[in-house]
Amino acid sequence: MPMPSPYRSLPAERRLSLVLHALTISREARALYTQRLISRGGGFRAVTLNSSLTEKLAREIVRMKAEQPQDELDLLHLLYVQLEPAIQVTFLDAAGVAHENAVMPEDLQPPFADEAAVSRAAATVMEQHGADGARYLHTLARYSAAGWPGITELAEKLTT
Repeated sequence: MPMPSPYRSLPAERRLSLVLHALTISREARALYTQRLISRGGGFRAVTLNSSLTEKLAREIVRMKAEQPQDELDLLHLLYVQLEPAIQVTFLDAAGVAHENAVMPEDLQPPFADEAAVSRAAATVMEQHGADGARYLHTLARYSAAGWPGITELAEKLTT
């Protein structure tokens, strides 16, 4: 059985809170997810979804697994950079990568650190953040492997 994406490995309630937050801060997200649910069929109508409470809409999105891969990446970015940046701060500090509150400079080009720094940072994240740290490392391996030499191999070791 293939390993779920880092986003799908989050508990349902955590996914719900991320989607709910995204819907709350972005009209575009609400419109996108509403359209996606309508296109899937199942009796959803635009007027019903548009008038739904945000929490009810978020529950339907998570229940129907309406989040697509780019949405998953955006939601994980929301989690690790805006809502709960501690893991990313730990990783970047341990790797010696410049950042401001978990946000790396726009002009920084990959690779962001050498393999030894990535390995050191991964060990620090695992030590300080446990399973949540492992999910973060899997996120980097899946979506940003070119920026972090050796991260794919490190993440694979976490699953065996």
